Amino acid sequence: MPQPLDLNTAALKDRLDAAAARYNRPDFIAADPISIPHRFAKLQDREIMAFWAATLAWGQRKTIIQSANRLAELMDNAPHDFMLNHLEQDRAHFESFKHRTFQATDTLWFLEFFQNYYQKNASLEMAFSQHLSADDLTVENALRGFHDLFFDHPYAPERTRKHVATPARGSTCKRLNMFLRWMVRKDEAGVDFGVWQKISPAQLLIPLDVHVERVARHLGLLQRKQTDWQSVLELTDHLRTFDPADPVKYDFALFGMGVLETGTIDR
Repeated sequence: MPQPLDLNTAALKDRLDAAAARYNRPDFIAADPISIPHRFAKLQDREIMAFWAATLAWGQRKTIIQSANRLAELMDNAPHDFMLNHLEQDRAHFESFKHRTFQATDTLWFLEFFQNYYQKNASLEMAFSQHLSADDLTVENALRGFHDLFFDHPYAPERTRKHVATPARGSTCKRLNMFLRWMVRKDEAGVDFGVWQKISPAQLLIPLDVHVERVARHLGLLQRKQTDWQSVLELTDHLRTFDPADPVKYDFALFGMGVLETGTIDR
């Protein structure tokens, strides 16, 4: 574990910048769930698999990757084409899929949402960006709006709401914030995709998992006792002082120091 430093010193920024550069590189990809959308070149395939991989991203990273790959296989490794063209009976072989508490009911609703959405829209980006103003400091409204859109149907299963978080319930929205990082951030490292243009990297929020939280508290970047939406805002505010245009690049630093330097294998 790195030694804590004064939040206001340049030394802390230097340490975080160095750690971000150390882990934000192509060899980070293979062992991380982001490897799943990296298998695909088509925008919509990447969106679908990135969203699903991020949704399943709790537990051991190896198991997350295995589960996401299984979903890709069930869609004949052509997720967008499957969403546009599959029939009701084609969903039967998904009923045996599960990942921890993500069960068949959740899987079937994801298929329902994606099919309805992509038959009307070219990209998943609009599902988030339509709720966001250029004046919004963060993606909070995008997350709220997406959640409401995802469940905007009288038959949407209540149990699936725990897998698609919203700030309205005080959730950290870790998995959705990670998904948005993948889609929005763009730099020369090539880990994140940066294929969405209507959301600014400056608006992104830190994906607050247990490893990021532990290192952030140790370094004095997070003081709030609870682990909730306000903690995400507090930590991102501190990171924004180091890089206002791209605060979430420090996810690589905090996650790397918390996981990769300690040998932990979960996400």
